[in-house]
Amino acid sequence: MRPLPPTLLTIAALMTSPAALAQAESETAPKPEPRRDIVVTAPGGDLDEDDAITVTSDDLKRGGTTDLSGGMARNVAGVSLSEAQSNPFQPNLVYRGFVASPLQGNAQGLAFYIDGARFNQPFGDTVDFDLLPVNAVRRITIKDASPVYGLNALGGAVVVETKTGRTAPGARLSGAGGNYGRGEFAAELGTSSGPWSAYLAVNEQHDGGWRRYSPSALYNGFADLGWDGENAGIHAKAILADTDLTGNGSAPVELLAADRRAVFTWPDNTRNRFARVSVHPWLGLGPHTRIEASLYAQRLHQETVNGDAADIEPCETAANTGLLCLEAAADDDDEEGEESILTDRAGTPIADVLGGEGYGVLNRGETQSRAGGALVQLVDTRPLFGGKNRLVVGASHDRGRSRFAASTELGKLTEARNVAGLGPVIEQADSAITPVEVVGLTRYTGVFVSETLPLGPRLSAELGLRWNDARVLLDDQRGAVLNGEHHFQRLNPGVELDYAISSAVSIRAGYAETNRAPTPAELACADPEAPCSLTNFFVGDPPLEQVVATSWEAGASGHSDGAWTVDWLLSGYRTTSHDDIQFVAAETRGRAYFQNVGETRRQGVELDIGARRGAWTLRAGYAFTDATFRTPLALNSPDNPAADGEGHIAVTPGDRLPGVPRHRGLVSVDYAGDGFTLGGDVQAQSGQFLFGDESNDRPKTDGFAIVDLRGSIAIGRGLKLFGELRNVFDARYTTFGTFSETGEIELAEAPDAGNPRSLGPGTPRRWTAGLSARF
Repeated sequence: MRPLPPTLLTIAALMTSPAALAQAESETAPKPEPRRDIVVTAPGGDLDEDDAITVTSDDLKRGGTTDLSGGMARNVAGVSLSEAQSNPFQPNLVYRGFVASPLQGNAQGLAFYIDGARFNQPFGDTVDFDLLPVNAVRRITIKDASPVYGLNALGGAVVVETKTGRTAPGARLSGAGGNYGRGEFAAELGTSSGPWSAYLAVNEQHDGGWRRYSPSALYNGFADLGWDGENAGIHAKAILADTDLTGNGSAPVELLAADRRAVFTWPDNTRNRFARVSVHPWLGLGPHTRIEASLYAQRLHQETVNGDAADIEPCETAANTGLLCLEAAADDDDEEGEESILTDRAGTPIADVLGGEGYGVLNRGETQSRAGGALVQLVDTRPLFGGKNRLVVGASHDRGRSRFAASTELGKLTEARNVAGLGPVIEQADSAITPVEVVGLTRYTGVFVSETLPLGPRLSAELGLRWNDARVLLDDQRGAVLNGEHHFQRLNPGVELDYAISSAVSIRAGYAETNRAPTPAELACADPEAPCSLTNFFVGDPPLEQVVATSWEAGASGHSDGAWTVDWLLSGYRTTSHDDIQFVAAETRGRAYFQNVGETRRQGVELDIGARRGAWTLRAGYAFTDATFRTPLALNSPDNPAADGEGHIAVTPGDRLPGVPRHRGLVSVDYAGDGFTLGGDVQAQSGQFLFGDESNDRPKTDGFAIVDLRGSIAIGRGLKLFGELRNVFDARYTTFGTFSETGEIELAEAPDAGNPRSLGPGTPRRWTAGLSARF
């Protein structure tokens, strides 16, 4: 008889031996994968991960304490910080010429996500970095422009992923202190058992501020409770924040030359109280498909107070003797009796109580925002054409309700240039200065699809398509001036081709369209005849066009193993924004408005390299950013010495956007020895044009380079001493600049000051030392 083939013999044996059958099943069954948390991080999930830039929690705390925005700038050459407030917790983050900022006067151009939920605040699309639980951040990913990321992704998206009990097990404690009143305490606890995991983090930071009258205090908390089974899971997260920030902004150059710690006028304070809860479920529909979602609800209560100089003086006509008038409303051509008398809320003229000199104003604002939303997407990953096909289909909806109120109180400007309130709240009949109260409602809906399609063993295509629908409703609570309803829609496509030249090198090229709708803050401050103050007063509501950006990008990336393990990423891009929105000065000093400025273009090249060998880690990066206006404009800039007799400057195509350094480079070196670490980095960047000098007629700020050093040493099991010295050579540098009128205020430190250049000075030499423990 012909012998049975081996496979048939095996089958026959299994049929006659149950024990053998059980053994064979255990040997041939696929090994279970380690349990993992699935939390959606952004629309499209892992889309475009191959050329994204990632900053891990270790990168953020390389100096011993976690520094969110500063850590991004020290690790990504294309990221720069503009310290408009001179407060480390309130920077403008600039990437490829686009801004994510906590300040309302900035046109936001980056989409910000935390665990799949939109983090741009509903009233002005602002990003409040102080609300983020810094020690709970697992990693931050910066992604190129793609339509899938929704509104504001003109320059790309910043995706924040938080820790869980499975990704950050154990307990960690740290405390640190430093000069200028710096103090910090942080604690983390993560644990998991079977499908369950839990994580808790708290963080407290105090900073006396290296500039005068500039203290800040932050309290942040974060919690995550998760259950992750084989085919389903859910995580519940909570964020709490209570912050008190003082950032006294730029100061005249002659004042800074006399005393670099000096402030021009003060106070300038922001108080935030924030709470957010979110739920992140997922459900497996088979071996290749799952549904994942992120649902959130949040509340923000923000209070601001800003002390400033004012164009207020005694009235000149005899009939108004002893009263106060607005200086800007009277000129040599005015007839007697046409002075703009200062009045209070009851319409009563305000008397001169200071002998005609030393008046200022306290601008107060309050924003109460509630927001919520959901992102739901189906993810299907399966083999196709010899590669892996990944299809994501989803929808998102975000809505917010913001109540904004603002008022101006007459104040006294003291010898220290502090503004102390005198009581009367100014309300002018012509609305030149008036209390404001408005409710802004936002409804943002998006439907999207992304497809990573293999076209061969080496070629793949990333396709994206998204429909955005944005509705903004303004409801004036004091009248009808601000009432308005706006509707914006846009279908955005995107495509990227990726080709693997070898297992070590790949190249890519792509095109994307993105858009952003004007925010309630911008729509409420868009009338040049009725501008708002720089502290977020809103007095007009003409329409603004939505911004549409078209982006081209090409690049390459590589990885090599040898004596050194090297990873590198090269990118070249060009983004043209149509109907871009800018915050421009009004003819009246201290007031401004948003307007569409035609086309702007941001283009450049970025190179990032990382190398590792044994205990050594090296990083280097360079970014060239060319950000320019492409449409001729006539803008107001009354304090710019280059302005004409009417305070106008002429912007021509090719003039560079202010606040964007053209060149930026960084180098860092770290060595991990036996029980100790040493490291340092250098950041260098070129100067930038001042805000108010969009015509590029005045000198830029100076370029600079700063050096940081850091180190740590183990002193016991789980215990570590660490220290960091920033700006080792105490370089005097500037990251922000504008113009201001100084003639109305006597500067005791610089009595002959007359230069209108006003700069935001960079942080001087600072040290931090602390102790951390890990259990």
